[in-house]
Amino acid sequence: MENTRYPFWPLPQRPALKLPHDARIAVWLIPNIEHFRPDRVGQASHTPGRVDLHAYAERDYGNRVGVWRIMDVLDKYGARATVALNAEVCRFERAVVEAGVERRWEWMGHGMTNSQQLVGLDEAAERQLIGEVAKIIKDSTGTAPQGWLGPGRQQTPNTVDLLVEAGFSYLADWAADELPFPVKARSGHLVALPYSNISDISGFLQWSWHADDLYRYACEHFDTLYEEAEKGARMISLAVHPYLTGRPPRIKWLDKSLKYITSHKGVWLTTGGEIADWYRQNYFAEAVKEGEFGKKQRGP
Repeated sequence: MENTRYPFWPLPQRPALKLPHDARIAVWLIPNIEHFRPDRVGQASHTPGRVDLHAYAERDYGNRVGVWRIMDVLDKYGARATVALNAEVCRFERAVVEAGVERRWEWMGHGMTNSQQLVGLDEAAERQLIGEVAKIIKDSTGTAPQGWLGPGRQQTPNTVDLLVEAGFSYLADWAADELPFPVKARSGHLVALPYSNISDISGFLQWSWHADDLYRYACEHFDTLYEEAEKGARMISLAVHPYLTGRPPRIKWLDKSLKYITSHKGVWLTTGGEIADWYRQNYFAEAVKEGEFGKKQRGP
């Protein structure tokens, strides 16, 4: 089955990108601030009538305690977050959203709740959900979300088309690259931004990281891309979940990671929206044209 959303375009064949301020590397920080429903923490764990108190309480810790530690660390480095926000946080954990607004954080739509993924929704239901998420976040923060990260990073065949229809400009679900690229919709395109280059949920839950592995992985990842930036701009995303990285043994390693990264010259601490705007203004049209040209060269 052919991927109709974007063409294959290998890195060595692409033009070198130049970041603002002559930066070598862009870094965007993505706290996933999520609301889980007590009677349905996750799709896989759901049993009708059963409340999974252990799983729910672990995650609820993130908004009650962990996120405030993450805020302190980001404040220390003057870093604005790009929050993947479940819309239900605006209702149930309002103080977290208010603190983010005070910090001028940027907001990505992240579904209604991480207890509900998009998979299985028909087009009308998904359109309604995406519209409701955008409206709730705009009403609560004063700013309409421009970016999207699906709950569980899942999509339906209609998601990209519906996001363009709803006015979104970029998405972070497709971790297919380390640089931005256009994703085609029925009408127009989105900018796909690199996500989860460094992700605590992969590290701590899948790879069995120790607390300090976050720091080791972040620094080694940064070192490689910083060296490669001699050939053209590179970028890093660092995705954290408050219920994971906001715990006492781990938070200092996020601090140390940012201290190491920001100690280098030419680091642009930025947001997803700023990256997407820069890419659209400078490289997007040519990338769309190149993608269409490449498709013609490969045949129908």
